[in-house]
Amino acid sequence: MANSGSLKSTIAVSLTNYLDAGAIVAGASGLTLWKEYLGLTEMHLGWLNFISANCLGAAIGAIIGGFLADKYGRKFIFTYNLLVYMTGVLLIMFSMNFPMLLCGFLVTGISVGVGVPASWTYISESSEVNNRGRNICISQMSWGFGPMCILLFGMLFAPGGYLFSWVESVAHLFGGADMSTEAVNAFSSRIVFFTLFIVAFIAWNLQRQLQESAEFTAQQAEGKKTGLMDNIKVLFSNKIAVRTVIFLATIYLTWNLVASVMGFFQPHIYETAGGVSNEQANWMNCIQWFIIVAVTFVVSKLIDKSSHKLIYTFGLLVAIAAWLVIVTIGVNGMVGLWLFAILWGVQGGSSPQIFYALWGSELFPAKFRAGAQGLMFFIVRGLSAVWGLIFTYIYGENGEGFTIAAFCMIALLAISLIVGFLGVPNTRGRALEDITKERYGDNY
Repeated sequence: MANSGSLKSTIAVSLTNYLDAGAIVAGASGLTLWKEYLGLTEMHLGWLNFISANCLGAAIGAIIGGFLADKYGRKFIFTYNLLVYMTGVLLIMFSMNFPMLLCGFLVTGISVGVGVPASWTYISESSEVNNRGRNICISQMSWGFGPMCILLFGMLFAPGGYLFSWVESVAHLFGGADMSTEAVNAFSSRIVFFTLFIVAFIAWNLQRQLQESAEFTAQQAEGKKTGLMDNIKVLFSNKIAVRTVIFLATIYLTWNLVASVMGFFQPHIYETAGGVSNEQANWMNCIQWFIIVAVTFVVSKLIDKSSHKLIYTFGLLVAIAAWLVIVTIGVNGMVGLWLFAILWGVQGGSSPQIFYALWGSELFPAKFRAGAQGLMFFIVRGLSAVWGLIFTYIYGENGEGFTIAAFCMIALLAISLIVGFLGVPNTRGRALEDITKERYGDNY
């Protein structure tokens, strides 16, 4: 039941992905500035990461938002959720102490989690049969634009950046002429978050004008109205649904354990293991995100016409090749470092996240489609939070455990490759209703 305006609605909903990835990178890029301004310890920074959009905050939000989207509709999420996001961003922007900053990170993270399953579900349900993969790729391109733009803003506004003199003027305008250097520097992070506030406001105005998903509306019209607990029970009691959750959670988790570490620690890894400056690390990271966006654009042209197994396998083979560079050539020299950055960028454009988002919305009935995705997102982001803490111990203070960490990453990516290769579903070019009927019968 797709409509001809799926591209327009996809772009509006995809801004949620920009805000998700943007919040993660904005939080990571400003940690040092907030640390110096508020006198925070490493433990404080650990808590900020743990409850942020990168980890626990998003995990909690996803499981709530997924089932709310199945209960009250996808439009319900779009109408209210970004108001919560903007509240969280405002808390960060005006933070004067650690509790305010922590609360802002948590509220923003929860909002990110609430929005993701509803967004992927809505995009699939509003897409034409032959454009579903393309539209999911557009949402992934938005996920790439977020970090790319935020990294650029971060470098322009950061102390020593081209626009830092303007940041100083704004800081003194609001805080007076006698502000400390640390307080002025923190204003660069406040302004970066302000750019997210602007995008969130635009996205909220676009999304609240969207029509409700036709599939959700049809389900409601047929009288298939159940409570949240009913949908949870059905999800866990249906063997096909349980097997699907296990399959998708496995391919996404094993890849995301690697990707989440790279998303938060990549500039730090480039600096400590690669020996480059902070500015060089940020530029390399920014260029890598550009590669991800470009490759995703190419994949968007192929995914509805070509073998999903081929694209999926290609992406993970490139991902494994990137980490093999570390254990063979190493990243101490610029050749190895750039080769790794380019390969990791290429894999990001055809990563399991694209197929998780696509298959996650295809392989479940509308009745608990968003709830199932929310549950899996909760599992993945929650375990990624724990893995992030474990990784820091393996990696060491100065990257002395990087080779061991690389072998761990290769093993995780190999699991994602094998499980995904064996379990690729036959969904390309088929209507969601047909897929649901084949898998679950006429009762859903």
